[in-house]
Amino acid sequence: MSRIAAHASAGLADLSGRLGQAGLLALVGLAFLFITGFAGADVLHNAAHDARHAFAFPCH
Repeated sequence: MSRIAAHASAGLADLSGRLGQAGLLALVGLAFLFITGFAGADVLHNAAHDARHAFAFPCH
């Protein structure tokens, strides 16, 4: 395999990896929107409140 073909092959593998990561990120984002869209306000409030405690932010 020539150096040019090897370089092109590595570039395609890199592009494929980035597209896979972008696709996974898009799925996680859509899942997040779907889950939060159907969650009640009290569930979202409690989740945010628990996250504040987990990061040691004062909230009371």
